This record gives sequence, C-alpha cells and structure tokens, in this order.
Amino acid sequence: MSPITTHVLDTSLGRPAEGVTVTLEFRGANGIFQQVGFGTTDADGRLRTLLSPEAFHAGSYRITFDVRSYHAAQEIDGFYPEIPIVFYVRSVDQHYHVPLLLSPWGYSTYRGS
Repeated sequence: MSPITTHVLDTSLGRPAEGVTVTLEFRGANGIFQQVGFGTTDADGRLRTLLSPEAFHAGSYRITFDVRSYHAAQEIDGFYPEIPIVFYVRSVDQHYHVPLLLSPWGYSTYRGS
C-alpha cells in the first residue's frame, strides 16, 4: 500500500466520490513541485496506490483533486475546479491519509488514519 492515501466522500450525495482524478507532487530542493503520483478514486472513493514506498521522503507534498471533471460527469456546476492540499511529511515511518469531504460549494480535509 502507498504511504500516502486518500478517500473522497461526496457529502452532497452522501456517498463515496468515485472517479476523482488525483495528482501527488513533492517539492524538490529547488522549491518546485514535481509529480510523483497519479490515480483515480475507486468505487469506495479511495486511492491506495499514489506513491511507492521507495519514493517516499520527508518534505512537502501537494495532493490535488480534479473536482471539475468529477462534478461535470454528474452535470453539477461546482465552485472549485480543483482542490490542492499542501502538507508536510516529518517521518517516513508513518502512514499519511488525506481525506477530502466534498460538496459543490465547499470542502474539508484533515489528517486521517
């Protein structure tokens, strides 16, 4: 399993958000984010394969959710086209779970387990 995972729940529909495209980036020594992972949420709204354990390093990551495409597929006109979340990994000995609670007009996130 990836050391960084996510779970997207569509709170407006009361169900997992299947088919959300997710990009994971790592901020290099030059200060620029570079893509290190990519995938799409499954039927349960989860993505467990973002990053291989060998590519996991301490530092800043950005996980970006393409919610425009997700909402368009449901014929919903949402407010946020994408949701980027920047977080910091202090220890590579831990698992980092970044859930997203999503609606067309707002979102919330937290560090999960």
